[in-house]
Amino acid sequence: MLTYEPDDTLAHRLDPRSKLAVQIGFAIAALAHTTPAGLVASTLLAGAILVTTRVPLWRTLWAYRFALVVLAAGPLVTMVSLGSPWVEPSDGVGPALASYRALLVLLVSAAYVRSTPVRDSRAAIQRTIPGKPGRLLGTGVALVFRFLPVLQRDLRTIREAMAARLGTERSALERASTVGILGLSRAFTRADRLALAMQARCFSWNPTLPHLSFSRLDVPAFVLASALVLSLLV
Repeated sequence: MLTYEPDDTLAHRLDPRSKLAVQIGFAIAALAHTTPAGLVASTLLAGAILVTTRVPLWRTLWAYRFALVVLAAGPLVTMVSLGSPWVEPSDGVGPALASYRALLVLLVSAAYVRSTPVRDSRAAIQRTIPGKPGRLLGTGVALVFRFLPVLQRDLRTIREAMAARLGTERSALERASTVGILGLSRAFTRADRLALAMQARCFSWNPTLPHLSFSRLDVPAFVLASALVLSLLV
């Protein structure tokens, strides 16, 4: 599971609001520019972001393995037809390129997750979106970042327990139903415990968040984000 890792990279020293701007700008530009030149430029920029943030590529791809299956399934389904010639590779080119652009966006988002603490993300959202909508969105993002790793560990524990009891010899449907039922049960139990813990700690909609401030390092980041958005006009 991708989580924040303390480091001294350039991305770690940036304000989370500038990193969010770059991420949004990259997503807009990558999904808008479908030409070969646009794909090459998006790939090079995503690679530079990953190197700058020191994101381990193979570990990140493994963390996104379920999303990769979905991205790969789209082009494969598109190539299959109900009649002759049954498989038409040319029909899958467009969806394959779209899946590749989505993968680039996921990799850039991994760089943000690795370089940004959860509290900083919440502070950035609440100070960018005023009022109760910002507090609600910031709280939701913080809870998702903290809750998903716990759920993934529960699912991994269930699968390991099944394997230890020769559960791998059961049918795929039976294994999936067992993991699904136990996973949902664990998720609801975790949610109840989380709600109780939030009440015990006097959960506040307006907590004291970390101080955020822009520096000179954030200027190039905002310039890059602006250039990515303005590239739509080129």
